[in-house]
Amino acid sequence: MHKTYEVEFGGRPLRIETGRMAKQAHGSCTLTYGDTVVLVTACRQDDPVLGADFMPLTVNYQEMTYAAGKIPGGFFKREGRPTEKEVLCSRLIDRQLRPLFADGYATETQVIATVMSLDSENEPEVLGAIGASIALGISDIPFEGPTAAVRVGRIDGEFVANPSMEGMLDSDIDVIVAASENGIAMVEGGALFASEEDMVDALLFAEAEMKPILAKQNEIIADIGIEKLVPVVVEADQALVARVNDVATPRLTEALALVEKLPRYARLKVVKKEVKAELAEEFEGRDSEVSAAFGNLKASIMRTAIVDEGKRVDGRDLTTVRPITCDVGVLPRTHGSSLFTRGETQAMVIATLGTSEDEQRIDSLLGWKAKKFMLHYNFPPFCVGEAKFLRGPGRREVGHGALAERAVLKVLPGGEDFPYTVRIVSDILESNGSSSMASICGASLSLMDAGVPIKEHVAGIAMGLIKEGDKIAILSDILGDEDHIGDMDFKVAGTASGVTALQMDIKVDGVTAEVLRDALHQAKEGRLHILSEMSSSIATPRDDISEFAPRITTIQVKQEKIKDIIGPGGKVIKGIVAETGAKINIDDDGIVTIASSDEAATRAAIEIIKDITREPELNKLYLGTVRKIMDFGAFIEIFPGTDGLCHISMLAKERVGDVRDILSEGDEVLVKVIGIERDGKIRLSRKDALGEKLPEIGE
Repeated sequence: MHKTYEVEFGGRPLRIETGRMAKQAHGSCTLTYGDTVVLVTACRQDDPVLGADFMPLTVNYQEMTYAAGKIPGGFFKREGRPTEKEVLCSRLIDRQLRPLFADGYATETQVIATVMSLDSENEPEVLGAIGASIALGISDIPFEGPTAAVRVGRIDGEFVANPSMEGMLDSDIDVIVAASENGIAMVEGGALFASEEDMVDALLFAEAEMKPILAKQNEIIADIGIEKLVPVVVEADQALVARVNDVATPRLTEALALVEKLPRYARLKVVKKEVKAELAEEFEGRDSEVSAAFGNLKASIMRTAIVDEGKRVDGRDLTTVRPITCDVGVLPRTHGSSLFTRGETQAMVIATLGTSEDEQRIDSLLGWKAKKFMLHYNFPPFCVGEAKFLRGPGRREVGHGALAERAVLKVLPGGEDFPYTVRIVSDILESNGSSSMASICGASLSLMDAGVPIKEHVAGIAMGLIKEGDKIAILSDILGDEDHIGDMDFKVAGTASGVTALQMDIKVDGVTAEVLRDALHQAKEGRLHILSEMSSSIATPRDDISEFAPRITTIQVKQEKIKDIIGPGGKVIKGIVAETGAKINIDDDGIVTIASSDEAATRAAIEIIKDITREPELNKLYLGTVRKIMDFGAFIEIFPGTDGLCHISMLAKERVGDVRDILSEGDEVLVKVIGIERDGKIRLSRKDALGEKLPEIGE
């Protein structure tokens, strides 16, 4: 049955429709906000995935080009592989949904959010997140929502819910926050050096803005009233659990006391094999249950040690950051490089400088955009001691790279001060937690090594949280093990001046604003420590860019001269490039950018362009070349492409009967400009230049 609901959201109406589109999906809804329309569907398979120890959820966010009245580019003229934005939005929706499926539910489930109409004011990501919760809520899928999401900006000091795209240009905070009725579940975004208190206030504002959306979803779910599936929860055999605990506890405790990751992992594998072998006869055919009990015991031992003793698996207390080493200039021919090592996590980060030709051109729904800064994150299998087939970047790599890019972008100089395209590549060489934050630190170091005039260093730290009853432990600089067993994954990046990027996933209820405030302030202490370590390696950008980087020089020419530099069919500019080897770009405002790693080539290109665009000056001397002789005078080229007439009466102080008595074609002759007509014609005089000489360069 077609039903329509409406709720005010961010000061504007949000319309929700069910029962009109995609009625064969297990759950579907259409959300309309302004002229932006998003269809969200939820479907499941009939049978659960046997033996699954995870939630088999797939989320796909897709933007159809017809939504903005466009036809796709390329040969095939249809949507292809997901764009980076689509991947990031899919991850964002997934992260808020995944913890909220009922225990025991392990059936293949898919959520698809399709942007079907897009105006130039209302972003669709938040609608996709809200619609996913509604579609699951009105289906028979055992989803324990609802959840809501909102984008928060701060414009002129005031928080704004779901600001317009144009309004976001003036915002110094941009975060998307998702929450359930039990509190905040997910945060993704950045800020322009905001304080920790400002970020907490933004989260509290978001939580308040989402309450009407959560209430409306409860109303919709109750109104539609679909009965939920009841997953079969297999209760653990307490006798088996007790035996595993008896046999494994002392050995696990011993193994977990090993500080280094690889020896610890190797010992844990041995202990697991020993326990399974020892209990094989007693619990024949129940290998998976023994493995599950072993994993739960391992997590319990680690969590108990943290909350009761303040002791972590690598021996640190809760706030200590692992030892850091920062090396710069590691690679001889790259433009900038750094090797950042924090504990057993290591990133080789390389900065490469390019010209405007190297900008990334993005075909978005709202038109083409040029991207001058890119940060790409790679996670090869050897960084965790594995052998796997190398594939292209997955969702995780795209997400980590985007987070690091958002953090570092805030410190980059503007294009008018630094007209380079910059690409950062972070290759993770070792990983034991917090590799995305290591990428941020390494990026900052490599930029300074490349001579990029960034404002200050930016660093990142990954925080964790363990909650056992009323006991809460906040962990600084978490390990991979702590990430897996923790209740909150909380990444904060910024400078000494404030926060530039924030990402948070909360898996449990009861994380209050006070806990978030404490976590942010503890993260700040860790970040300041890391910044200090980075500054001891390189504190300010190098005085000059690498000798292997292109030298970019910009000159301004009059707009009417652009056509002269380009020439018919690009002939002139192609000739300059062929002659000098320099890259040349001209924008519509007459700014000419010349780039080359060869300084002599740059100078040569500049001189050619100056010659082409040079304009004559009245009463100035020029050494010209006679190009054509007429009975009434001579046409003399005073610089390439520009000539003037020297009348026969202006050739000499005495009367001249024949021009050829004084000049021949090809002669070099000193002349003075004595007139410039309105139509651009130039009058020259050899007579007035007699006895004169050209000024020396620099005079």
